[in-house]
Order: sequence, then structure tokens, then C-alpha cells
Amino acid sequence: MLLMAFLVVVKGRLEGGQLYTPAYVSRITAMVRGAARGITVPTNLPSVWNSLQQQLHEMHGASGVSVEGSFFQSIFNGLLKEGAVLGSVRAGGQWTPAVFAHAQKESVDAFFSQNSYIGYDMLQKLAIPQPKQFLEARYPDGIALDAVFVHPSVVDMLDTAVGDAIENGHWIDSLSVLPSYISGPDATKILSICPSLQKAIKSSKAVVFGESCVFSNIFIKGIFDRLEKDMDSFGIRHSVGQGRPVNVNLGSEHKTGSGQYSDTRDLGDNDTSSTGVSSDRGSKKKRGKGTGSTKGGSLEKDDDNEESVPVKGKKSHRKNKDAGASGDVKHGGKKASEKMKEESTNIFPDELIEQKVLAVAPELEELGGSDDSNAPLKLLSSHLRPMLVDSWTKKRNTMLSGNAERRRRLLDNLQKQIDEAVLDMQLYEKALDVFEDDPSTSGILHKHLLKSMGTPIVDKVLITLDKDSKLKNGMEVEDSEEDHVQLSTADRSSLAKDLPGALSSKAQALIQALEGKRFDSFVDALRDILEESGLTFKKLDKRLERTMLHSYRKDLTAQVSSENDPVSFLPKVVALLFLQAYNKALQAPGRAVGAVITLLKDKLPPSTYKVLADYHSTTVKVLALQAAATDDEEDCTSDRMRERKEDLEERLMPELKSLVLGTKKE
Repeated sequence: MLLMAFLVVVKGRLEGGQLYTPAYVSRITAMVRGAARGITVPTNLPSVWNSLQQQLHEMHGASGVSVEGSFFQSIFNGLLKEGAVLGSVRAGGQWTPAVFAHAQKESVDAFFSQNSYIGYDMLQKLAIPQPKQFLEARYPDGIALDAVFVHPSVVDMLDTAVGDAIENGHWIDSLSVLPSYISGPDATKILSICPSLQKAIKSSKAVVFGESCVFSNIFIKGIFDRLEKDMDSFGIRHSVGQGRPVNVNLGSEHKTGSGQYSDTRDLGDNDTSSTGVSSDRGSKKKRGKGTGSTKGGSLEKDDDNEESVPVKGKKSHRKNKDAGASGDVKHGGKKASEKMKEESTNIFPDELIEQKVLAVAPELEELGGSDDSNAPLKLLSSHLRPMLVDSWTKKRNTMLSGNAERRRRLLDNLQKQIDEAVLDMQLYEKALDVFEDDPSTSGILHKHLLKSMGTPIVDKVLITLDKDSKLKNGMEVEDSEEDHVQLSTADRSSLAKDLPGALSSKAQALIQALEGKRFDSFVDALRDILEESGLTFKKLDKRLERTMLHSYRKDLTAQVSSENDPVSFLPKVVALLFLQAYNKALQAPGRAVGAVITLLKDKLPPSTYKVLADYHSTTVKVLALQAAATDDEEDCTSDRMRERKEDLEERLMPELKSLVLGTKKE
């Protein structure tokens, strides 16, 4: 109360324990007002008060009154409240004059209105704290991106370009439309708020790949249609040994596999172009084009005479093979899904799809390489892969359905031919036992049967099983006459190695047996591969053997009776005499005939044997003279050959025919 009364009596202002007269307060107020109005940039007020204190000290010296900073601040607060100075105080001491704030806003407004964007770094240079919040508050309709703040007109511009690309079946890189200051992540955010893109994605009319590329589904379908049309150029074949498809183009550049498995056509060689002309893009070239087209068995059996060797552990094998031709083994759960994904990657690797896509739409090459897993071209390839796999699977299943009947006919035909061949083999094999005591002749006869009877059936089996394997795996197989072509050793080995699993090892064992020295080992190997493939090996029983020998004797007798060529007559008559003597069918080459005749010596009447031996020796001389004959007129070799041949035809052949055809088995 006393202090208040004192202030009423003595006019003044009490601050910090000191009493200031109105005149002095007025003077200090003028100094503060002048200093505040002279400041044009954000300034720390305590430093201003220090300057004023220094100025007063210089004016009054040591005798002057010391003015506290709080006094200056109190006067300043009063001036600010009265509106004598304009600006704002932050954190109790940072003064930003109104002229500076006005200049800030004018600079921001001018730049933003002229460029439709402004970077946050520019606001930081203007000393505007929290630039994103500042811009959002000042321009509520603007769009705050990671690096810049843009006007809604930028979205409208991009939305128009994207909508046009989608509508016309093209693709577009939004970075080619947006200003250069907008980076990939910001382009992604702008794309996400484009109404036309949102609508297109909901209606499955467009897809976004990478940060900035928009592809119309019409464009994608156009690419897919072209790739689907030339599916053969992907070089897909089945790894028969593993039972799953692989791509023979892996690690190559547009190279295809062998001719029978792939097509060497390049997708880029087609007459029609896949690209269209993009719309007018102003000063910047719009990266985006469009496609040119927007339309996007039962086997025959003899119940009385046939005995089939059972298939070891492979009951109903043929039936299962046919049934399995139109479907793969089913796998469930996550493991199967991962296996299918891996298999689809093996069939259609990203690198190969990218090559084919660029062949169809070369303008996509500007999207860069595929080192980045998020590159638009790689993402497009990944998007196309399941579509290609689905198309290929449907095509393959359709082919498998048609191939099932072809496989049945193919294997049935092979079974019929095998039935006849294996019975003949077993029939002639029995004659080999007679020569076991004569290793030299036995080896010749074994080799002869391997070559004359084994080679054709091996070639037939390998070619047929190769076709069956290809048909089972959905591969194209042409109906050709190659069944009757004799294969080389290399061809047989190649076919055997391409067969699946155990069948391949059995086939290779069969080839080794064919190149061996024992006919019985070959027959065992043939039985093994037939059992492995689900075919039957018809066993020769006694009843069927008698029937075949009777037919063989009848046919051979007719041939001996009608044969007029003296050289061809000899092996036939020897075979007939061997049949009469041992009741076994014999197939012997010319160099073994002498040994067979020697073996027959004790089985034939002396007269018959003598004529047969004379016939053989004369025939050998005829063949030797024939080999030594020349075109020289003075050479008498031809005359001697003619004389001996006439002796065969006119004397020995009729006599031997009479003896043989009239001879009864003793």
C-alpha cells in the first residue's frame, strides 16, 4: 500500500528495484521501438537488449543507470501488444518481424504460383521451420510429397495422360509426364491419387509396374497374345529322365533347342507391329506405346498257345501309363505350391520372357535392364509368366488327351510285332545248344542271330519307347516311316539315355547285350526292358513250338523245292536237313554252313552226305572264282566258274533236291 501511494505521489515506473521517470521510460521506449522496427530478419531479442545496454553505457558512462534486460523486454511486450511493432515472438526470445514473414509468404506464393510446386529445401533456406506443415496449412488443396509440395494441377495433368494411355491400350511412364523434380517415390504417390488410375485398377483395366509405369491390360494382352502364338519359340521340352519340363533356352540369347523340339522363329520377325503411335505429349516426349492389335488297349492273345511272362512288380503297368498320360502326380500343401512356382520359373525364366517381350515391343527397352528386381520390365515378365504357364498347361493337357489314344495304338502295335519276333528268337535260339561243343561255330551263330534278329527289334523298341515318352510328356511327334530305318550305335545310345528312369538303364543294357557275343544274354535283356515298359514277353511253349516248327518245315520245303539259284539253294537245303536231323530251326550265315554240314555227317545217309559235301565244295569254288573274275577276255576264270555253276545246276542240285525232299527223319 505504501509503494502504491508513493507511486501515486511520485510519478514513475518501478522495474527490478529501480524507479524510472516517465521521461526516461519514454526515451527507452523509443529506443526499443526503433530497434524492433529496424530489424528485418528473425533475431534473438536478448542480443538486441545487450546492444541497447551497451549503447546506454557509452552515452552515460559509469555514472549511468544500469537497465536490466527484463525492462527492455517488458517495454517490447507492451509495444507488441499495442501494435506499435509488428511481428511474432517464438520461444520467448526469437523475434520474427512481420516484414520478414510477409516476404517469406510472398516468396513462397510467387514460386508456387509460377511453378505449381515448391521444394522443402527452399522453405528451409527462407528460415521457415517445419516446411511441410507450413505448406499444408497455407495451401490446403496442395499435395505434400516426400521431397516437394505440388499443386493439384500436376495430378490433373498426369491423370489426363494416364487415362488416355489406358483408354487407348498403351503404356506410360509417369516420370516422362511429370516435371523432372519429381522422383520415383513421389511419382508413385501422385499415381495413387489419380482418379482414372484408381478406377482402372478396380476394373482390372490397368496395372502399375515399378514406381512410375502404368500398363493398360489391353497392351499386356496384346503382348501375351503374341507370345502365346509363338510359344514354340520358347524352346520348352521335357526332361524325360526327371519327368518335368525344362527350357532348353536357359542361358542363351534367342537360341532354340534341336529342330524336333523347338521353333527357331523370332517373335520380332512377324509382319505386324506390336506398337502403336502415342498421343501428342507437348514439349516432353511421353514414354508409352500401344499394341497394334487390341483383340485381343488290349493285346492279341492265343489262349491255347501263348504264355506271357508276368511283369515283376508292375501289375497293370500299361493301364497306369495310359491313365497317367493326361495328368501329373498331385502334390498338396505349401511344398507343392513352391515346386510349381519353381517349375514355372524353369519353363519360362524371366530373362527369356524379357527377350521375347522386347522382340515384340522394342520400345520397352528404354525401361532399362533387369538387374533391379523391381524394374518395370522384370515385373511385366513376372506378370506374364503365370499367364504363359496357364496357356502352355492347357495346350499340353489338350495334347496329352489326344496323345493317350496314340500311345495306346503305338504300344499295341509294338506288342504285336514283339510277340512274333520273340517267338522266332526263342525258336532259333534252341538250335544254338547243338553247337555248344564247337565254340567257334557257336560264336558265329550267336553273332549272326544278334545281327539278323536282334538289331531290328532293338531299333523298333527304342524308337517306339522314345515316341511313347514324348507323347506322354505332351510333345509333338510326327508319324513317320523311321520305324524301319536301321539306327547307328550312337543313335541307339542317344535314344536310350533320353528314356526316363530305370527304363533308360534297361535300354542301355539291351544295347550292350546287342553288341555282345551271347544271344541268350540279349534275350534276357530284351525281356527286362519289355517288363519295365509294361509290355509282355511271350514265352515259347511246347505246343506253340511244334506248331511253328511244322509251319517252318512246310515253308522251307517249299523254298527248297522251288529254288533255282544254286548258291541260294545251299543254306536252305542245309537248314532243312538240320531240321530233319535235330527238329530245330537253324539260321546260319554262309561261313558256318561247312561246320553245320560236318555236324550232319552222322545224321545223314552216306549218299546224301556225299552229294551235300560235293555241292558245298563246288559252291565255295564258284564263289571264289566269282570273286577273282576280271573283265580280261584272256582270263579263263569266268569259263571255269561257268562250268562249275552248270555242274551245280544240271547235276548236283537236282540230285540233292531228290535226296532231301525224299529223305525221312530217322
